Amino acid sequence: MKKLIPPVKGARDFYPEQMAFRTWLYQAVRRVSESFGYQEFEAPILESLELYAAKSGEELVRKQSYVFTDRGGDEITLRPELTPSLARMVAQRQNELVFPARWWSFGPFWRYEKMQKGRSREFFQWNIDLLGVSSPEADAELVAVAATFLEAAGLVPGQARILVNNRRLMDAEFDALGIPPERNSDLAGLVDRREKMEPAAWDASAMETGLASTQLDGLKALLADDGRWKKSEELARLFAAVEALGVSDYVRFDPNVMRGLLYYTGTVFEAFDLTGGVRRAILGGGRYDNLLADVGGEPLSGVGFAMGDVVIGLILQELGLVPPLPVNPSAALVTVFSLDLLPASLRLADGLRRGGLNVTCYPEPAKLPKQFKFADRMGMRAVLVIGPDEAQAGQVTVKDLTKGSQETVPQAGALPAVRRILAAE
Repeated sequence: MKKLIPPVKGARDFYPEQMAFRTWLYQAVRRVSESFGYQEFEAPILESLELYAAKSGEELVRKQSYVFTDRGGDEITLRPELTPSLARMVAQRQNELVFPARWWSFGPFWRYEKMQKGRSREFFQWNIDLLGVSSPEADAELVAVAATFLEAAGLVPGQARILVNNRRLMDAEFDALGIPPERNSDLAGLVDRREKMEPAAWDASAMETGLASTQLDGLKALLADDGRWKKSEELARLFAAVEALGVSDYVRFDPNVMRGLLYYTGTVFEAFDLTGGVRRAILGGGRYDNLLADVGGEPLSGVGFAMGDVVIGLILQELGLVPPLPVNPSAALVTVFSLDLLPASLRLADGLRRGGLNVTCYPEPAKLPKQFKFADRMGMRAVLVIGPDEAQAGQVTVKDLTKGSQETVPQAGALPAVRRILAAE
């Protein structure tokens, strides 16, 4: 027996059924993105490692990225995220673009991570960003885009929640606790990991960063204070805008949300699934005010978020929120009775396509029961037959596979006959 060659570990095969969901998800994010006036763009899958080394953080660059040296000796990576590519593209044409710029994309990414349910090494990701404006209301718009998607996907506020924080607020609170600014980044990462660690282990890790016991107590009190946002003018304006945008039921403040990536400077937010025993992150993002300068551009404010396809797919399927998706785009099959009648079948199929239908023509003569079985297994609604009698009379027999009924009509009447079958769905 021949050995089957498996796919690359962590990669995914998209059979037609899985591809139907991926297409449905893409169309959903397109509708939501465009409803807020965002333009679609795309960046290369291969990028220079230097681009990510500038701002993405050591763990993402050195431990999670797929890095190789190309034949010219340059270090290249399969993109693990999109924001640095976005910054590079904007920096290249910064003087030509119209700001504020609203851009979105949906494409493949790679991260060398431990594989588990809800996480693969290859994934598709929705990225959406607003560039050129630094107001809290701009941050609120991206939060509203995220909430609008959750609502459009059928997730109600009791099933999904967007948690918001602000890095500037937290830096000020760290400073008030006497924590040196150079420790803020490590502390932000520690806060991000808090939910995944045992309390004693987390306390020990916090002390290892150099915190005194009084500072640790103060930090834990800070992380338990869900009203601390009132000290931030930025967050007060954000929540007012979120209310005006009609999505406040989905949004809450949470000081435990920090977003570990180095380039976030202000608002940060994450959406979580609330339906299971373990809280799963659906999407996340925030404000970055310095990214373009790191890739050679002039400083430019931006805010955005990203959502992978794996977790949201699992959640929607578990909750039964994915609608029935047609795997086969063709609704009708034109049969081939015999070799000499093959041209007549091809002409009929062509005429139906020109009339706006998606139509499959069987590729060779075969017994009609075999062709009917094929149409049924492919989920087609109508089957058309031109046999010797139909060909001589200039007719075609149209069968409704759902009802089991059929009619013989002039060949010019085939299109309306099929349309009547499809309209009865």
